[in-house]
Amino acid sequence: MVVMPSRSRKPAVGLIVAAVLAAALWTAPQARAATTVEPQTAASTAPAASAIVPGTVNRSSLSLDAIYEAYLRIEWGARTIRVDSTATIYNTSGGPIDRLELNTIAARLGSMKLGPVTVDGVAVPASISDQTIVVPLGGILPAGAATVVRVRYGASVNSSLTGSNWMFTRTNGVLDLYRWLPWVSRAIKFDRPNHGDPFETPVSRAVKVRIGTSIPLVLATTGDRQSISADRKTQVFVASNVRDFTVTAATDYRTSERVVGSTIVRVYYRPGAPGAAMLDAAADAFDAYRRRLGAYPYRTFKVVQSAGGYGMESPRLIWIPTGVASSNLRYLAAHETAHQWFYGLVGDDQATEPFTDEAVADFVARNILGLKRASRCSTGRLDLRIYDYTATCYYERIYIQGGNLLDAARVKMGSTAFWAALKGWVAANRYRIATTQSLLEALDAATPIDLGSTLFAPRFPRLY
Repeated sequence: MVVMPSRSRKPAVGLIVAAVLAAALWTAPQARAATTVEPQTAASTAPAASAIVPGTVNRSSLSLDAIYEAYLRIEWGARTIRVDSTATIYNTSGGPIDRLELNTIAARLGSMKLGPVTVDGVAVPASISDQTIVVPLGGILPAGAATVVRVRYGASVNSSLTGSNWMFTRTNGVLDLYRWLPWVSRAIKFDRPNHGDPFETPVSRAVKVRIGTSIPLVLATTGDRQSISADRKTQVFVASNVRDFTVTAATDYRTSERVVGSTIVRVYYRPGAPGAAMLDAAADAFDAYRRRLGAYPYRTFKVVQSAGGYGMESPRLIWIPTGVASSNLRYLAAHETAHQWFYGLVGDDQATEPFTDEAVADFVARNILGLKRASRCSTGRLDLRIYDYTATCYYERIYIQGGNLLDAARVKMGSTAFWAALKGWVAANRYRIATTQSLLEALDAATPIDLGSTLFAPRFPRLY
């Protein structure tokens, strides 16, 4: 994400997948609408018998293989959504777990009303804690076993861009739904003194989302569209190897696209928005990155006009906010596009190690654009959590100082060695969650110069 200061594995699981879950429609009180809603027909499969065994271990994990299937109902006029999601969870963590911690910002920004939650068809007393849905499994899920968890909720969509509302809003003719789908994560505090990203989510190898809308909408999502109904009110999208699933919608989106390498770069914009400039900026950056950082594995990359607020990254999709200044558009598109590699392909703990994606994304964006500049804050540590930086200096330290540190490494190493090391780190960590330490070690290992003690240690005392 960009906030300009003062400016606008497939597991070897032997379970036989068989029984089909019931998918009866559930409606949250505040999400009811007068219109008739077609029932959800999508269903997931479950183990023939539950693998949950009695006991407790007081343990959850991020190291789970989850397959998601969901129905999302959008009531455009009422500004409400209803979600019925099913996750088939394979415990690939290497140890037993007895709860799941599912992330969705609807819990913080959408006045969420949690509906029934079941584990292998059995109701469990799930609860909301900050931006996390805590799901007790009703026992222990052993390592290597699988379970099916169904979560239903209703939520309201904001009508403003204030605070963090821009991530979950319908404003300026655009609906933005960021992190609406309950996703395997860990309990992370949402509130922070800046606009850092308080998220950490592993990749899912398969996601299928069926979206029903009260009126016909043009939908820009993380997935590729698989089908659309004759009345254009029901659409199905699928995605693989993504760590979130963003939905953006408008009644009047226009599209334009360009093929870059083997990828279709497609822009979604409303009448009057700078669609051509958005496409040029993102496609040019995308082309530069794929050459320097390695191939992009997805068929499409979407550049979407959002309701407003700030630029934002998602898997296979970025947001360019309504009203972005033309003077800032090329930089903003380049920074957010860089996140396709740093956060999208190579994940990280964005809350505790923001350097790993934000500093690298900003460095590569400014490098290809020739926009390197000095920081407007005093030199500071680069190994702190997002919660430890002020609103004034978070961008200046992590983005600007972090990027400048990486550029200093490039100069010391030589550009050829630097870009080869960065490309190798991306390849080694594709679809994984990487750490700042692994990045710095990859750069240090690619040169006879001791970058660790001479360059990195003073800025990363927690690591050195």
